[in-house]
Amino acid sequence: MKYAIVGVGGRHAMFRRAITQTHAEGNDLVALCDVNETRLALSAGKIPKKGNGIATYEAADFERMIAEQQPDTVIVTTPDYLHHEYIVAALKAGRNVMTEKPMTVDLAKLRAVLEAQQQSGKRLTVTFNYRYTPARTQLKDLLMSGVIGEITAVDFRWYLDRVHGADYFRRWHRYKEKSGGLLVHKSTHHFDLMNWWVASTPKTVSANGKRVFYTPEMAEELGLGAHGERCHDCPVFDQCEYRLDLAGDPALRELYLDAEDDDGYLRDKCVFADDITIEDTMQVQVKYANDVFLNYTLCAYSPWEGLEIKFHGTKGELTHRHVEVHGVFGGVRDKAQEDAMTTTLHLAGGLPEAIDVWAGHGDHGGADPVMLGYLFEPESMEPDRYNRASTHKEGAWSILTGIAANASIASGQTVDVDRMLAEAGIALSRRAGAS
Repeated sequence: MKYAIVGVGGRHAMFRRAITQTHAEGNDLVALCDVNETRLALSAGKIPKKGNGIATYEAADFERMIAEQQPDTVIVTTPDYLHHEYIVAALKAGRNVMTEKPMTVDLAKLRAVLEAQQQSGKRLTVTFNYRYTPARTQLKDLLMSGVIGEITAVDFRWYLDRVHGADYFRRWHRYKEKSGGLLVHKSTHHFDLMNWWVASTPKTVSANGKRVFYTPEMAEELGLGAHGERCHDCPVFDQCEYRLDLAGDPALRELYLDAEDDDGYLRDKCVFADDITIEDTMQVQVKYANDVFLNYTLCAYSPWEGLEIKFHGTKGELTHRHVEVHGVFGGVRDKAQEDAMTTTLHLAGGLPEAIDVWAGHGDHGGADPVMLGYLFEPESMEPDRYNRASTHKEGAWSILTGIAANASIASGQTVDVDRMLAEAGIALSRRAGAS
């Protein structure tokens, strides 16, 4: 299989390594495409055996790249708000597409993607690696077994610490028109897990959201009111616990600081700037088509990082907690090593039972190696009884909760998802396996 990658920022490296190293047999990376020549050369130089010999193209020459290199599949790892441009162009050129989440960020772009997929008939895969984390797959296994009976409601809380969480407020993600806000960019993972876990899709959505921590007022409170536009050369750099040292990190320096002159992209903008348009505190209530209820919270400035989830059922409860990072001390993240994940089954009339959590090795809790195996060497993998693969349909439903939540925050009203889709001219089946 021949692949081309468009977008050579940090996330693309996982796919590049999978094609050229881990799953190189039978796969060939034929081209890279980006707006930034420095990053293109950097990525090309890291491909084994090819060195700088791989074909590279400027973003404006994307269609010429497809015509000349004839990839079977185009992998899209650009910023979120550009996903639809390359997905649509690749589909129209008769190519299969693999894209990072979220598939896109708003209803107009979603409609363009779905229409292009329907017209082309080509495959569009969205890479939701969280489905492949052994512990998350185990939850699906337990829920499929019916051990807690009928699922009635779910409480789901996700915490981002003040290192990871802050990072969304210094990059392009901080503008809602570019990322859809955290309820689309980040929570897409979580809403996709919910759709998969409860085997349903969102029917009505209501939400509240606000920005209370990453604000100019908080900068003043922390004594950082004299901050600059960015961390690099900031007058309060040494006093700020939220600084990003591009010059001091070799990987970030070569990928971003040394590449700034090509496109003007600043990777380290101040997290307390007044032009940020996304929220840092969000709560969402969802009613699913099968009458399951969800209460969801995302906080982007927590003292620790991880998740807590409780499934309520007619026979009992299933609870899962994952402490990824205990906290930040002196700028150092204290990552959890032992007893980081716990799963507890508590059936009515019995005592809580600790379940041995499934574990794996590799990035994202062991998810990435499993997902990449199914993507690039499926013949070597066992049949997937959990149906973890995601198409355009799963990609669409995963972002619709966040899009509806954004609409609810803006209007103060509960959003009916079917009505929202109809008004946008989008036809999307709720039936499994339908287009």
